Amino acid sequence: MSVTAAAAALAASQSTANEVTPGVLGFLVVAGMGVALYFLLKSMSKQLKKLPPPPLDEDGELADAKPLSPLQAAAMRRRAAREGVSGPGSRPS
Repeated sequence: MSVTAAAAALAASQSTANEVTPGVLGFLVVAGMGVALYFLLKSMSKQLKKLPPPPLDEDGELADAKPLSPLQAAAMRRRAAREGVSGPGSRPS
């Protein structure tokens, strides 16, 4: 047996003994992240469907309404509650 053949056989046996693979645990972690992502996207889709449609003009076309900031929306809900008027986004009492 030549020296190069012996060195190649030794290198081949050492590389398989020191090789590290992700295995079952790695697969389970990736699969779990995929399942969590699926449910997060499903929940986000449900929340986006709850948003009201944009307001319409008198012509029936979309109005160029500027979106409210969270503070403006909260102030509008408080004002509507004080006046006893139910508007968009208000909860029935």
